Amino acid sequence: MDEVYRDVAAQYPDVQSHSLLVDAAAMDFVRKPEVFDVVVASNLFGDILTDLSATITGSVGLGASANINPERLFPSMFEPLHGSAPDIAGQGVANPLAAILSAKLMLDHLGQTKSAAALANRRRTGLEGSESPHARSRRQGDDNGNGRRRDRRAGMNRRLRLSARMAPRER
Repeated sequence: MDEVYRDVAAQYPDVQSHSLLVDAAAMDFVRKPEVFDVVVASNLFGDILTDLSATITGSVGLGASANINPERLFPSMFEPLHGSAPDIAGQGVANPLAAILSAKLMLDHLGQTKSAAALANRRRTGLEGSESPHARSRRQGDDNGNGRRRDRRAGMNRRLRLSARMAPRER
């Protein structure tokens, strides 16, 4: 991995890059997260660091991820950081924001920029409302099963279906 990193970094001399061991990176994620913009890591270390960064920012349920094969020789994978969350499947309590953001990453990767922009715009204006995702996630986690989360999810799903029907078609 280090050799590939150095080879690729040499091809982009105008892009600032730094190599860190995973334990140092994890410590810096906590101490000074603002110094990171893009992180490139192996699958194992990338998984650890993305879970850590999502937790620091408020919720693993809000993080999108993309495992991209830039040569397009093999499929790329897009999913929420938390995966499919089978432990809460069918309960109406999962926050779909990470899946929506993962879909946006996929659309961008596939060159469907209009659809990706429409999804991102709809997420910002219609799905979230005025409350920040961090505040909403914290509040929703304290819901104690009284049904408010389920009602919000149903409304979000209706708005998302409506926006999908209204999204511009790309050829």
